[in-house]
Amino acid sequence: MSLKAPNTWLAPRSIGLGIALIALLAPAQEASKDATFKSTVSEVIVPVTVTDQKGRYLEDLDKQDFRIFDNGKEQTIEYFSRERNQPVVVGFLLDLSNSSRTQWKDYQSAAIDLVDTLLPGDKKFSGYLIGYTTQADLMVNTTSDSEKIVSRIRTLKPGGGAALYDALYESITNRTLVKGEPIEPRRVVIIIGDGHDNASKKTLDEVLELAQRELVTVYGVSTSSYGSGNDADDDVLVKLALATGGKVEYPLQNVYRDIAGYLQVPTDGGNYAYDLGTGGYATAKFNSIARAIAHITGEVTTQYILRYIPDIPVDSKDRRDIRVDVTLPNLQVRARRYYYPFSTAATNTRSR
Repeated sequence: MSLKAPNTWLAPRSIGLGIALIALLAPAQEASKDATFKSTVSEVIVPVTVTDQKGRYLEDLDKQDFRIFDNGKEQTIEYFSRERNQPVVVGFLLDLSNSSRTQWKDYQSAAIDLVDTLLPGDKKFSGYLIGYTTQADLMVNTTSDSEKIVSRIRTLKPGGGAALYDALYESITNRTLVKGEPIEPRRVVIIIGDGHDNASKKTLDEVLELAQRELVTVYGVSTSSYGSGNDADDDVLVKLALATGGKVEYPLQNVYRDIAGYLQVPTDGGNYAYDLGTGGYATAKFNSIARAIAHITGEVTTQYILRYIPDIPVDSKDRRDIRVDVTLPNLQVRARRYYYPFSTAATNTRSR
């Protein structure tokens, strides 16, 4: 069953939804690039990921296996879908700061693999590229042509500061929309970086609230190397991901997870199973990055979609909490944790 957006949502002039607005919107009219609107929420859209205790995705659950709560009150699930390969528009946010130099070639290749996998040439899958150093730059606007993004990534070299929060802000406010967002396609952002920010004008709290209002799910592929991760930076990626229903992968911090006894094999470069730069190390690192990419792409393309209509006072402006439970035991559920019943004030996006 395919998730179809109502006709009233086919040409919004703003990305200004924390949650999909359906019944309350009149047919959209042509307007200027900077036009926007505000309205109360009429229907809440919640993408949900379910895994077992080993992290494997469960794809065969039914509507009756889920319960959803809005501010603690159980809701009636009005719509349910478990269709694979649902349309998405993916923002690839690439850290080009000085901290990326050491592992740049690996993560350049990882970014290219992610783009090629998530943009297979089908018009229902779109993406865009934002690189960030001291400033955030929309390098490739929304497109279904993966080669446009891949070609640009191949030309990039890291250097400078890190304006991660500004990059996330740009991803939400300054790129061309695809008709039907955020219902079909859904909105996803993948940050390929270490979570560090030392140059943004925006703050973490500002962009996190914006992401929640605009129904953006954030994923991270951390570029932190083994033993050199910064807990504060890791917390940034985790906070963005958990609040919006995404997750973070740490491929370079798990390179040796399947290698027994490596701490008992001292080398001149440290206590590693392989010397840095050897074929063995390169293979282990490649396999770890490949696993991270598979986990991210698997999650993006394997989600349940739940929709419900909450009973919210018309003058409500407060954040509302979401909880999704699965009635079966020993399963892990990941979904957006909260939303806002009003859209943001203004954006610079437009439909295409």
